Amino acid sequence: MVGAGVLNLPYAMSELGWGPGVTIMLVSWVITVYTLWQMVEMHEMVPGKRFDRYHELGQHAFGEKLGLYIIVPQQLVVEISLNIVYMVTGGQSLQKAHQLICPNCHDIRLTYFIMIFASCHFVLAHLPNFNAISGVSLAAAVMSLSYSTIAWAATLNKGIQPGIDYGYKASTKPGAVFGFLSGLGEMAFAYAGHNVVLEIQATIPSTPEKPSKGPMWKGVVVAYIVIALCYFPVAFIGYWMFGNDVAENILISLNKPVWLIATANLFVVVHVIGSYQLYAMPVFDMAETFLVKSLRFKPSWYLRFITRNVYVAFTMIVAICFPFFGGLLGFFGGFAFAPTTYYIPCIMWLILYKPKKFGLSWWCNWICIVIGMLIMIIAPIGGLRTIIVQAKTYKFFS
Repeated sequence: MVGAGVLNLPYAMSELGWGPGVTIMLVSWVITVYTLWQMVEMHEMVPGKRFDRYHELGQHAFGEKLGLYIIVPQQLVVEISLNIVYMVTGGQSLQKAHQLICPNCHDIRLTYFIMIFASCHFVLAHLPNFNAISGVSLAAAVMSLSYSTIAWAATLNKGIQPGIDYGYKASTKPGAVFGFLSGLGEMAFAYAGHNVVLEIQATIPSTPEKPSKGPMWKGVVVAYIVIALCYFPVAFIGYWMFGNDVAENILISLNKPVWLIATANLFVVVHVIGSYQLYAMPVFDMAETFLVKSLRFKPSWYLRFITRNVYVAFTMIVAICFPFFGGLLGFFGGFAFAPTTYYIPCIMWLILYKPKKFGLSWWCNWICIVIGMLIMIIAPIGGLRTIIVQAKTYKFFS
């Protein structure tokens, strides 16, 4: 669950300010715990049937066709956007580690580091299923906790910077408003696990006596404790020490101790290697199912080989063209993550369980729906403006 979005949280705080930033962080944590619990509960709500994919649950709630049209595009945008952002993150972290380890070496362009990062995925993409990446996933989990701890501990050790300013990052009023909107999307981007939670729960054995929701919910609780230990210290300490001078990626703001920050950046690389595969697997599944069932392609090793390599190449090329970490997080966080994480589970819960009108469950779900829809509408505006502003001075393929 702990993705590269954690590294952007101090920057998001600098766009939101102390009061709104802390409030949105805590509210997002509470809402996403609640909606994730709903999805775990709905996985086996029909006796003898398991909804092993997000779109299967969507079809049960909204109808066969409408469920597909609502859920599948949202899921695809989330997973593809994550993979693009992970390409950018992996390349930036490799570049930063190279600069720290060898300060006198010839400067290598970010494009090449993104290509180096992508090269391993042309191999890992051919692993058969989630269980096959369990080792990579475990390593990624350890890495995320490690680099998050290094990020806030090294920042705390560096101390409060001279001339620190906690005002809004932008110097103009429109810039501050658009930055605030982008910050909302960046916060939303950090909570991304809902999009594969049913696929993960599908790998857990289940019987009527011992349904899968028991061990799955224990896993979610542990995950969210780890999220709190990673997200809150990084966001609050990073902003406290750097103010509005913090970089889009907190580890880019840090240079000393050299060995520790270089190690943290390499931890990020290992983590996003695992995370990329976690979110790419459902895309591979959907693409191959569509090609075989709808377009009547013959299932074969070369269909799998071509499909997966084309997808990896696509995410690599987009990342090379638009390596704007903060802007991408702000745009995709609002546009894609808010629906699948904040309010679609609540809408399905209202449809399927029909809680008592104006009761506690009814109010909780409608509050989540309103907050989620507001983020979805306004956050992409700020993210898109950030991308446009950065693109003005960016030399493509640099």
